[in-house]
Amino acid sequence: MRARVCGGGKDAGMSTSEYAMGTIAACAFAAVLYKVVTSGPVAAALQGVVEKALHAPF
Repeated sequence: MRARVCGGGKDAGMSTSEYAMGTIAACAFAAVLYKVVTSGPVAAALQGVVEKALHAPF
């Protein structure tokens, strides 16, 4: 039954090279996201949001 659900049982999981490519892609995405978040306009916008949230009246 399991072989039928998993597509014949020929490929049970990822190989080492697929894990390596996935890791490289995740690291590249993290680097791009870090550059975007630490850029001037985005950092200023995030700082404004945090300051507004911290100075909210109760």
